[in-house]
Amino acid sequence: MSDKHIMISPEKALPGRDTPLTVDDTHFVNQSSISAAPTTDQAEILIGMGCFWGAERLFWQLDGVVSTSVGYSGGYTENPTYEEVCSGKTGHAEVVRVVYSPEKLSLQQLLTHFWERHDPTQGMQQGNDIGTQYRSALYVYDQTQMNTACESKEAYQNLLGSDEKQQITTEILPAGKYYFAENYHQQYLAKNPEGYCGLGGTGVCFPPSLSN
Repeated sequence: MSDKHIMISPEKALPGRDTPLTVDDTHFVNQSSISAAPTTDQAEILIGMGCFWGAERLFWQLDGVVSTSVGYSGGYTENPTYEEVCSGKTGHAEVVRVVYSPEKLSLQQLLTHFWERHDPTQGMQQGNDIGTQYRSALYVYDQTQMNTACESKEAYQNLLGSDEKQQITTEILPAGKYYFAENYHQQYLAKNPEGYCGLGGTGVCFPPSLSN
């Protein structure tokens, strides 16, 4: 693609393959299952904050998070590879699947970390990482999550102000298919502590009253 900022159309996306990538099911940090469905007292959400390495580390450290994994979602290609996603020809974003316990960590609290730890105003990039796979995204699993996500977006936009350059571009949509990224990406910064972490932020934080 000549312009990495342009989302590919479904008709031009790579077809992918029927066979999913094989990954180790045991979380490298907390030994949870990364593929297990949430139990009745758990929930899940897909979160895109640019490069998924640093984003996954952010969330596995939070009290109340049961499991994390990294993968691809929001696009068209079936079972894509990392190289295909980076080509811009799949439509997918790099995302973190977060399984959490709402009794210990509310979605509002989780989203506070999301908004504060990246720049949601940058469109199809995050810092020096440029391309549609680095877009800010929240993919939710029910209407309650959708409402909470949209309300938190509005609250953070109010904090950022009305300047045109500070308008949030985060994509908030119902979750579609989630494809695990290659095994070496899973919990990458636990396996490679000196590895690249692209997390940044706007410097604007929620006041404590809006973070709980």
